[in-house]
Amino acid sequence: MHITVQRDKLSNAVSHVSKAVSSRTTIPILTGIKIKTDDEGLTLTASDSDVSIEVQIPLEEAGEWGVTIHQPGSVVLTARIFSEIVRKLPSNEIDIQVDDRLVTQIRSGQAEFTINGMDASEFPQLPHLEEDKVFSVPCDLLKTMIRQTVFGVSTSEMRPILTGLMWSLEQGKLRFVATDSHRLASRTAMVECPEDLSFHNVVVPGKSCNELVKILDDDQNPADIVVADNQILVKSKHILFYSRLLEGTYPDTTRIIPQGSKTDITVSTKEFLQSIERASLLSREGKSNVVKLVTLPDGSVEITSNAPEIGKVTDILMPKAMDGEELKISFNAKYMIDALRAIDSPEIKASFTGPMSPFVIRPTDHDWMLHLILPVRTY
Repeated sequence: MHITVQRDKLSNAVSHVSKAVSSRTTIPILTGIKIKTDDEGLTLTASDSDVSIEVQIPLEEAGEWGVTIHQPGSVVLTARIFSEIVRKLPSNEIDIQVDDRLVTQIRSGQAEFTINGMDASEFPQLPHLEEDKVFSVPCDLLKTMIRQTVFGVSTSEMRPILTGLMWSLEQGKLRFVATDSHRLASRTAMVECPEDLSFHNVVVPGKSCNELVKILDDDQNPADIVVADNQILVKSKHILFYSRLLEGTYPDTTRIIPQGSKTDITVSTKEFLQSIERASLLSREGKSNVVKLVTLPDGSVEITSNAPEIGKVTDILMPKAMDGEELKISFNAKYMIDALRAIDSPEIKASFTGPMSPFVIRPTDHDWMLHLILPVRTY
């Protein structure tokens, strides 16, 4: 194999695929990046058997040169070393030559590296997916939807299914749900898809979703998503992102969302967030990070936190509106902060059905988003 490639494009592609390289693997070939050429350009692939990422560098794109193929071929190079080399090369052109023994010469400007490659035929094949379930989402919307929910996935392996983000699609409405059984985050959006396309219980590992956010562009270009039995594929420009799906049945979360409420409080998202953050300064030091919210007769809300070894904090907040019964409730400050940071609306409405029941936070200007938090017993 012999190619000349533009350094910035190669560096970009290497940093994308590196996210799928396994650091803890017993299979040496999976510590590498597969480099393969064909008539259309250069393709880099990496996989850790959960996530696989493939990036193509075309011969040229939008009139800009990308790669020249002098002699086609393929090789696998150790990801850690290869990515460091590419980042630190001096010139904008990189020349890569691989001989019959897979010894690889990388030249750029006055620098030359010789490293040993591995046989590309030993690299696992990417899954071939039947493309009968395909829909499109703008990249920036997909990233936003993941960011606004993925923090709610469980970090405990006790119930592996809860470590994933549940995707479902019905009548063009895509929904993401995350829960760790103490809180829930849900986000919906209308997407482009065939009328008859629907699926449920597609659970994508939270880790995969976080990696996907890092490699998608912040633009309106559509990402095509293919859902198969045990894999999901996201295609965006020259990137293919495969992730395995989690096995098992995701719990029916619609049943736990309260339908009515006894107390409703409408507040400025920013003011509420800052108030909880102040209260959390002390509660963080205690083990539980619990903050207490009490409605006062004059229509204000008191937010307090108490850490016996350190001291206590009291913060008074004037809501935009409040109606219903008086309320005293305690909750985990981190859960509330995560939810408020994910909401991009200026005002939220918090609906409570009592001190020991889950409560719901929604933006006041749309219904695409919902956060549910379980209170904490403190007395």
